[in-house]
Amino acid sequence: MSPLARSRHPHDDAPDTHDAFARLQHLDPGPERDAVREDLVREWLPMAQRLAGKFRNRGAETEDLYQVAAMGLIKAVDRYEAAQGAFEAYAVPTITGELKRHFRDHLWAVHVPRRVQELRRKVREARRDLLAAQPNEPTIAELAAHCGLGEDDVRDGLEALQSFRALSLDAESRTGGSAGDADGSALADRLGTPDSGFERIVDREAVKPAIEALPERECRILHMRFFEDMTQRQIAEELGISQMHVSRLITSTCTRIRNQALADHRTAA
Repeated sequence: MSPLARSRHPHDDAPDTHDAFARLQHLDPGPERDAVREDLVREWLPMAQRLAGKFRNRGAETEDLYQVAAMGLIKAVDRYEAAQGAFEAYAVPTITGELKRHFRDHLWAVHVPRRVQELRRKVREARRDLLAAQPNEPTIAELAAHCGLGEDDVRDGLEALQSFRALSLDAESRTGGSAGDADGSALADRLGTPDSGFERIVDREAVKPAIEALPERECRILHMRFFEDMTQRQIAEELGISQMHVSRLITSTCTRIRNQALADHRTAA
């Protein structure tokens, strides 16, 4: 049997520990004080777990919530002074604050401003109240009227309700808000991909003056080779020259363009 008094307050998980706290505050650090402290934590742990249970179904594991609540309880036991009033009145906001901080710091998938978090809370509570009184999902206007917010604020709050966890890129994409709007594709299918053309813009601009200065035949050869995708043999037949000559012209022309572009770059730098 615990040495703590077993009389109870209105909550079954709120033991009468006034004498134990008075004793704790007069004990010096050591085994005896540690034992009393552990008894106090053990006695109040059911209350901490009850408070943690109020945060279920919000994206956090139950065991994690119990651990966070227990840490809040330990802080409350260590910081409580009898002059502050009943321990329960001091411990409840301390434990609840730890749980809320846990959600804010560890469970939001994106950073959400405190104002939006508050909107989320109001919208969630309004939605819960309205669903208890009606079978259908409440509209934006109904939510706004119930919690005294503007419709834009309600939309921000609803958006924040989905911000605890980021969706997997493999999640099914939806064109609307209902399950019937799923189109069978994954979210990743809607993401853009790097356009390699942008990487070549600077290079094209760098070689543009040198290309414009080329003799007509060399310019035509480059166009046939790199824009019309013709082989050296096809170019040779088109121009009536040997394939080896085409190869030498392409090599020398490209080298000249490259050297000119590098020279212009060094001059500009």
